[in-house]
Amino acid sequence: MNEQINVSGMVLSAMPIGENDKRLVILTRELGRISCFARGARRPGSTLMALSNPFAFGSFTLVEGRNSYSLISASIREYFTELAFEQPGVYYGYYFLDFADYYGREGIDGTDMLNLLYLTMKAILNPHLDNRLVRRIFEIRIMTINGEYAPDPALMSPSALYVVRYVMSAPLTKLYTFEVKPEVLKELESALNRQTDRILDRPLRSRRVLNEMIRT
Repeated sequence: MNEQINVSGMVLSAMPIGENDKRLVILTRELGRISCFARGARRPGSTLMALSNPFAFGSFTLVEGRNSYSLISASIREYFTELAFEQPGVYYGYYFLDFADYYGREGIDGTDMLNLLYLTMKAILNPHLDNRLVRRIFEIRIMTINGEYAPDPALMSPSALYVVRYVMSAPLTKLYTFEVKPEVLKELESALNRQTDRILDRPLRSRRVLNEMIRT
């Protein structure tokens, strides 16, 4: 029998396979982004049913097969089920998962992205924080982690540039601890829309849905 592997991570997506199984994509601290099969997860009464949904964050026990991993069990620390009742918070949540999936690769150190995801989900559930600002902070930091964010001082006011540089370098635990003036947020939104349009080489469906939800 193959040796079991324990990893920490968050489920990014879950897809039905056959009648009873699911294919999961998990961002892990130890292995980066991986795919795994949760066999029987759709069967009523399965112990894997609640463990194999997007946003589930915790420790996962896997077995490595020839071409993929299989999920054996998990100890979930946060399910983030409250997001289902947050409108449009849940759409922000799926967008953050999608963005992490875009950058995730197997074999990389996923620590920073995983920690960022966890703190961002907590921020979305905080009624005292502006979801619009949370989104832009997340975008700046995840692109910075992956070496793809560079502010353009010539197109930004000193206030907006200060926020960007702070978000790029601050400890993760300090990211969602401030507010900005409406005009600064609007400027950040324009700058980040341009940046993500330039960087993303494929459309993120969740981004389109989120943008439509915000406009309505």
